Amino acid sequence: MIEALFESDCPELKLVARGKVRDLYEIDEHSLLFVATDRISAYDVIMNSAVAGKGKILTQISVFWFDYLKDIVPNHLITANIDEMPAVVQQYRDQLSGRSLLVKKVSVLPIEAIVRGYITGSGWKEYQAKGTVCNIELGAGLRESQKLPAPLFTPSTKAEYGGHDENIHPDRCAEIIGAQRAAEMAHSAVALYSKAAEYAASRGIIIADTKFEFGVDSQGNLMLIDEALTPDSSRFWPALTYKVGKSQDSYDKQYLRDYLTSIDFDMRTPIDLPPTVLDNTLKKYIEAYVKLTGNRPDLS
Repeated sequence: MIEALFESDCPELKLVARGKVRDLYEIDEHSLLFVATDRISAYDVIMNSAVAGKGKILTQISVFWFDYLKDIVPNHLITANIDEMPAVVQQYRDQLSGRSLLVKKVSVLPIEAIVRGYITGSGWKEYQAKGTVCNIELGAGLRESQKLPAPLFTPSTKAEYGGHDENIHPDRCAEIIGAQRAAEMAHSAVALYSKAAEYAASRGIIIADTKFEFGVDSQGNLMLIDEALTPDSSRFWPALTYKVGKSQDSYDKQYLRDYLTSIDFDMRTPIDLPPTVLDNTLKKYIEAYVKLTGNRPDLS
């Protein structure tokens, strides 16, 4: 049984930040190390419990998508192979192997590029109340989990550690990062989602929505960063059981969200999760990986 890694401990590496899931280290002036721990969050709250092996699955899914989508926009990945990383990193291979990405250092854009192909989650709640999603007007008559006429770019701000992301209108995104860069981000995000959604559909998975993050390299080029189309950043639905007008079965964190709703979680206070919830969450992530790639994840 693999042991859960809640927090990496690499004293000879320069720790830059700890996010909801990833620990970030600076390796040199050109590169960073992203470590996907087994922490799990919901509603922007990091739980006290960790899902053993989750970080390795997230890393392997991201590597798969980075390769598959590299023709649309370049990404920051240098290598995911611990043997190809600097010696200062390799000394921590027991912690880092299989869950780490050596990446190019870029200037991070302070926007989360969310693309919605279906109306669900917070978007559905807003639509019920106001007929909009992120204050974007939609036509009348949409039903829960319905496919949208076209993928919708609905950005949000990037919260600081412990904070909450805020959905914003695309016009506000343009004010924050500039109109030209915002247009490039929106176009790239929708193109990435569309290609990924088409592939996933061929594997029996509906990608209802997803979140991308982007940075800009030293030459001013837009670059896909962080993670890509994982069960942490996306809603994956089994196509076989999909039905408009209700919430869907899923291969992602929705299982955890549903559990938290069932116990009247206060959306603020970290809690310990029961072993059954941790085990079932891991099974969802493994199933998503197997469905998408046709292979079993390496959890060794």
